[in-house]
Amino acid sequence: MTILIRTENESDHAQVQQVNFTAFGNRDDEAELVGRIRTTPNFVPELSIVAEENGVIIGHVLLSNAKVVQGEQRHDVLALAPIAVSPNYQKQGIGKQLILEGLQRGKELGYSIVLLIGHPSYYPKFGFKPARPYGLELKQFEVPDDVFMVCELQEGALKSIKGELKYPGAFFG
Repeated sequence: MTILIRTENESDHAQVQQVNFTAFGNRDDEAELVGRIRTTPNFVPELSIVAEENGVIIGHVLLSNAKVVQGEQRHDVLALAPIAVSPNYQKQGIGKQLILEGLQRGKELGYSIVLLIGHPSYYPKFGFKPARPYGLELKQFEVPDDVFMVCELQEGALKSIKGELKYPGAFFG
């Protein structure tokens, strides 16, 4: 199986929507989230990444711009959401390839941290750790400490970035 990891283009949108729909148990929430983010200034085209096999999109990850706010300070950060792999291709390392590519591209684009709400046993292998002990907060969603996570892309970034993660309006439909 040869998987191509590449930047999403407009002709992929319908397949990306389908991957997000089926990966999340045939519900529209994540597919609609991707569509909403694409229409905002928070969308970073290079960070909408697909996995393709034989011309068919089988996975997708989206990292988009968000803010960490503390008083007057605002830091541009990345929010990773969603990550989706077609059910027939799950547990084969495709999600891992997508996440690693997204983190690498985020770093190359100059972002210093990535935040997410995710499974506490899956994301630590990519360098994610609970965010609250680093002075990061999330108040827009009520989530347990162990699922609100951060990954440092630039060494030392967590020493200077503190405050509340503010997901953009697109996350609220």
